[in-house]
Amino acid sequence: MAESSGGSKKLLWIMIILVLLSSAGAAAAIYMVMNQDGGGDDNTAEAQVEPERQSPIFLNIEPFTVNLESDRAGSRLLYTGITLRVGNKESKQILDEHMPQVRSRLLTLLSGKRAGDLTSPEGKKALSQDIVTALSEPLAENQAPLDLREVLFTEFIVQ
Repeated sequence: MAESSGGSKKLLWIMIILVLLSSAGAAAAIYMVMNQDGGGDDNTAEAQVEPERQSPIFLNIEPFTVNLESDRAGSRLLYTGITLRVGNKESKQILDEHMPQVRSRLLTLLSGKRAGDLTSPEGKKALSQDIVTALSEPLAENQAPLDLREVLFTEFIVQ
């Protein structure tokens, strides 16, 4: 019986060592997998860094009144205030320096519109696009392209 108990002790010690080694191997594998996922999250976090928030750049155009194209109701007027949102300071500076030309283009554009075309939301959206198109044409020779982002109507009365 002494031999069998000595063999049993060796077998028990071998099994304990195997369990410890396999546990250590499993722990190492889990650590490596977790470390790889963590590294991926760091890379993803770096890739998803939000760009620095930039304040919008607006250019206010003083309100003005324009005669609209005559319709069945006769002569109609539009009183409007417009604010342009531009993408950079250079575009704002160019528009500001050429404000008489900007206002002239707007008055010419608006005087060709009918009151009925301007009162609907779709009409205002179309007018907004027309304004962007009219102001995108160069105001001076060798002018950098303007970065016009949006036309905002701050006042809009058709009478």
